[in-house]
Amino acid sequence: MHHKTIRRERHNRRMPLFALTLLLLTPALTRAQWDIQDSHTSASLRGIANVGGGVAWASGTEGTVLRTEDGGYLWQGCAIPPGAEKLDFRGIQAFDENTAIVMSSGKGDLSRLYKTTDGCRTWKLLFTNPDKDGFWDAIVFNDRQKGSLLGDPVSIPGQPSYAFAFFQTSDGGDTWVALHQNRQLRRIYAAEADDAIFAASNSSLLVAPSTCTSPMFVTGGTHPKVFTDAQSTFWSGPGGRSPAMVTAGNSSPLPLAAGKSAGAFSIATGHGKFVIVGGDYTKPNETKGTAAFEGNFPTFFEPYAPPRGYRSAVAYDEKTKTWITVGPNGADISRDDGKNWSPLKPTASEPPDADKNWNALSLPFVVGPKGRIGKLRGDALKP
Repeated sequence: MHHKTIRRERHNRRMPLFALTLLLLTPALTRAQWDIQDSHTSASLRGIANVGGGVAWASGTEGTVLRTEDGGYLWQGCAIPPGAEKLDFRGIQAFDENTAIVMSSGKGDLSRLYKTTDGCRTWKLLFTNPDKDGFWDAIVFNDRQKGSLLGDPVSIPGQPSYAFAFFQTSDGGDTWVALHQNRQLRRIYAAEADDAIFAASNSSLLVAPSTCTSPMFVTGGTHPKVFTDAQSTFWSGPGGRSPAMVTAGNSSPLPLAAGKSAGAFSIATGHGKFVIVGGDYTKPNETKGTAAFEGNFPTFFEPYAPPRGYRSAVAYDEKTKTWITVGPNGADISRDDGKNWSPLKPTASEPPDADKNWNALSLPFVVGPKGRIGKLRGDALKP
């Protein structure tokens, strides 16, 4: 562990009244927004989960997992799960200071789930991707038992088409059911040839709080889409077998940048509204097609004033009724449910790049490349 040392310098000389008054006023005028924290790692971080009560977990490349119990004052490096030294942990779901599940992203068996129940001293391999060409993108738990796992399109046995991989657990991750390949009850989210999901911030998937059966997720490619609540149809099994119930997902187009490196990257909800962000990660300063706000659901529209560039994550702060989105070139906020965005720039007392180089959010924490971790101060989003 690493410990920080606080050094205090005392000045005993008496200050002039004017200088003292200016000193007292300065903090209010230059109120800092970001606390940049020391992660003690150079790994690229994309997974972040704030549990509350000062407990948070983060994850990234080279099998990296971090945790804090004091609000980020001290980040502890965890033991690397067995065989995970070269894995890229793009997602993490944490439940308390001792329990968390990490998701690695990669082709085939490079997509895995590991779980710890002893504060990351030891890990158990829970699940390995059964689809040799699959790629996992996001994991979301409703509670300690119910969870959903989403991946890029895979081929479906007995079908000529592709569908997004979708798995569920109801026992805390010990066992997973591949609903897209279950012959008795399938959940089919049909995919086009170039459809994909971006594993940029573990926030491309949302699941209703009370159930695992109503997921929403966003995609990229030539035709960015949002997949919403499903509808039931029938499908005849291969070889003329008895029909099996199929749940076919509905999708709606999104007014976001399109292409191999573009589309929707993150979706969030707050007070019954939805906001989606993205863009083209190869064009981080392009503002067009970087966000969408909800109209007549599930229809989304372009904002009147968009974020200032590609954005990989979005979140909603309930206390201040504010949306915040982050990306490589900065952070933006919206107070009208995504219709208009304005920059959340560093104050004069902060480094000029304090708002930049971010990948993922779990308020108030934000993570990025080269071990970058920040914490948004409690009053930063106040009007």
